[in-house]
Amino acid sequence: MAVQEAITGFAVAVIREDGRWRCSPLDSAALTELDAAITELGKLRSTGAVFGLLAVDDEFFVIVRPSPRGASLLLSDAAAALDYDIAADVLDLLRVDPPDEDDEAVWPEGDLEVLADFGLPGVEMQVIVAEVDLYPDEQLQMVAQRCGFDEQFNALLDEL
Repeated sequence: MAVQEAITGFAVAVIREDGRWRCSPLDSAALTELDAAITELGKLRSTGAVFGLLAVDDEFFVIVRPSPRGASLLLSDAAAALDYDIAADVLDLLRVDPPDEDDEAVWPEGDLEVLADFGLPGVEMQVIVAEVDLYPDEQLQMVAQRCGFDEQFNALLDEL
């Protein structure tokens, strides 16, 4: 099930504290292991919101938002679970069965309202996810722009 080659992409922590946005890189292990992403995000001490944006192999993205009740998750393409352990882990945590191997449809799984409190309602997130002609980094840039942290996000991506 797992992709054997090295996973490319990026993992970014986004922090909203005292009305300001801050973005910082997460360890590359966050691209392959959901537990690593959740653990790293949990270590970031903040009085505000913390969430992670993971763009994996130009194929899909994951949004991870830890909370005391457990992580809220959004996987942009459920079919990615057939090839990537982290996507399979997301579906497992959501208690959703992976799609059939011959199903070619693209659909998200998880909480489309994961960033609604930052001005990105589920219906708009659905539009972003449905833009299948875009790469995950482009979709996440749309998320960043809509929520208001695009300057910080783009500056960090330029450094990576």
